[in-house]
Order: sequence, then structure tokens, then C-alpha cells
Amino acid sequence: MSSMDHLKDIASKAIDKAAEDLSEISREIWSNPEEGFQEYHAHKILTDYLEKKGFPVERQYVIDTGFRAIYGSHSKPNISILCEYDSLPDIGHACGHNLISEVGIGAALGIKAAIDDARDAGRQLGTLTVVGSPAEEVGGGKIYQINAGTFNNIDVAMMAHPYHQNVVNVTSTAVQGVTVRYHGKASHAAQFPWVGLNAFDAVVMAYNSIYVMRQQMKPTWRVHGIISKGGTRPNIIPDETEMEYYVRTPKRNELVGLIDRMNKCFKAASQATGCTVDIEWDHQQYENMISNPTLSKLYQGNAESIGVEISTEYQEMAGSTDMGNVCHVVPGIHPMFYIGAKEVVHSKPFAITAGSVQAQQYAIQQAKILAMTAIDVYCQRHLVEVMRSELNSQLAAEQEP
Repeated sequence: MSSMDHLKDIASKAIDKAAEDLSEISREIWSNPEEGFQEYHAHKILTDYLEKKGFPVERQYVIDTGFRAIYGSHSKPNISILCEYDSLPDIGHACGHNLISEVGIGAALGIKAAIDDARDAGRQLGTLTVVGSPAEEVGGGKIYQINAGTFNNIDVAMMAHPYHQNVVNVTSTAVQGVTVRYHGKASHAAQFPWVGLNAFDAVVMAYNSIYVMRQQMKPTWRVHGIISKGGTRPNIIPDETEMEYYVRTPKRNELVGLIDRMNKCFKAASQATGCTVDIEWDHQQYENMISNPTLSKLYQGNAESIGVEISTEYQEMAGSTDMGNVCHVVPGIHPMFYIGAKEVVHSKPFAITAGSVQAQQYAIQQAKILAMTAIDVYCQRHLVEVMRSELNSQLAAEQEP
């Protein structure tokens, strides 16, 4: 058995040994769903356990419910494993973030065991940085952490997300949200309608303008919105209305052009109705996901080595994740893994599956695959430069029309 295979075996055994603990952590987070920036219980569960297992933990890292745990010799390579643990409103962990945390903590235990074994043999593998990232669904916790310098010294970043199939080469859309408010003038809708300025007319006109614009949109673009405030009574001309949109494109440069066209629709409705308009785009833009080719191949090889079949086709997801922002900064992957059922994410059936016993074997497999992939990088340090070069080429391609 080679030194690298020995370390992978050490990591896998450590994860198996902790399987019951990991299942309990996952179930506890699943049973107590917390939305973005409110994940106080999950934060405590995860940080308490990491400390118990010998990790020095920085609680409330950057964000109240964020954390960071750095383990190893503080030498290179420095590999980051990310955990997510926020839930969705009403349907709980329908995106399976309890399993993301379980996989992340499990992988961290495996990597730590390999680092310790190598150190006992007089060898320094490198550094492990576990990052707890709140508010992936809405809020962009990773973006705050990027801006705080969390990934400045990181060479590779990885996490794994539950899904209805196994996929390693994942792409996702860049996304930005907007809130639009129209301000008109209230009046009696029957007796003095000519006195009013109808803010509801403005919001409807903007909505219809965007609907008409869809004919000229690329098939890969996504624009979806709601009218969140439309007035109070039919006999009162509304003086204030509000609409919200998410705008998504496969590349960030496409997003800029689409946002410009959206703004023109919003402003045209204002001019046509005589209302004023406030357009507030979210400060946190989610970047599209870029999967690193070399890291993906390592992940795939390790998955196959333990009998997990992985699709090599690129999976183009219309959804978005702030892991995309991380992968614009450092080489990374965001594989999706089967959890025992074909239900789709963000559905009640998927939430049930994410909390089931059957999902556990798949989560443990993923923890092993991530740990083994990290060991590949530790033992083949030249790959760090290869992956950085690949990322630079991918970022350059992002700017092409």
C-alpha cells in the first residue's frame, strides 16, 4: 500500500468510527431548522463537536453564526472544507444543508486523522481549514467571508451538496436580486381618479414589459419575480407598490447586460405613469459556479474507488449558490450526491429524505470522497499550481461574449 493509499485508509476508518456521531449531528440540525443568519443552534452543535474532536475553533467568525477551524502545521497546501446549515422557510431542510454539514464535519475528521498520522511519521501534510458558512439560500454568507479574507490563504475549496443523482461537474447561474418600489399619489378610485397617480399601474406595466422582453432573452437566462405589494383596497388608487425579481445568467458578463435592460423596463413604467421609482439591487451578487477540472477528476477517481458511480456530464443548474463566489477566488468543486430518492431539491419530499436514515450511507460516502480528494492534493502538491492555472483560464473565458 502506498503512503497516499495508507492515509486514505486512515481517513476512511476515522469517518466510519464517527458515523453515529455524524448522523446525530445531521438529525439535530434537520430537526431544528433555522433560516439564514439565524442558525444559532446549528452553530453551537457544530462548533462544540469540532472542539470536542480537537479542533481549535473560531466561533462567530465574520458572521454571528459563522465559524472557522484551522488544523495542521499551517503549511501548504491549505485545503478548505465548507459547511452549510441554513434552512428554507416553511419546508425546513428541503435543500439538505444538514447533510452538507455532516459531510463537511466527517471529511474534516478524516483529513485530521491523516494529518495526525503523517505527523507521527515525521511528515507535514499541510493545513485544513473548516469554514462554517451561514445563509447560503439568501444572504450570501460566503461573500462576507470572502470579503473578510477567509480564502486569501486557501489553495483548494470543496463541499458536497445532496441531490437526486451523483454529479461532479456542476455549473450554476450568476444571480442578483432586485426590489423595485413605485411611489404615486392616492385618491378615491371612483370619485377623483384623475387626481391620483396609480403606482399599481406602474408595477403592472413593468411586469408586462419584462414579460414581453423574454422573447429576446437567451434560453439559459432566468428572470422570475413577484408583486409583493399591490395596494390595500380597490377603491383607493395605490400610492405605493413593490415588486421583487431574481435575475440569473450562466456568466457574470451576461448578467450585467440583462440588469441594464431590466432597469430600462422599471424606469419606463415610471415615466409612463408619472410615478417615481426606487430600484434597489442586492449588494451580494452570487457568481456562477466554476468546477475545477483537475479537482473534479480526483474526486471522480476517489468516488469510483469506493464503488460510487459519478456522472461525468456537465450538469447545468439554473439555480445559484455563493459557493460560486468562492470558486471565482480559489479552485474548487461543488459535487452533488444522491441521497436515496429521486425527489427534487426545495420540495417537501426532499426535506423528508434529507432527514432519513437512508441518506446516511450516502453522506458518509461523500465525507470519505472529499477527505480522499484532499489527501490527493496534499500528496501531489504540484497540482495546486495546475489548478490555479486552470482557474485563471476559466476566469478569462468568463469574459468572452
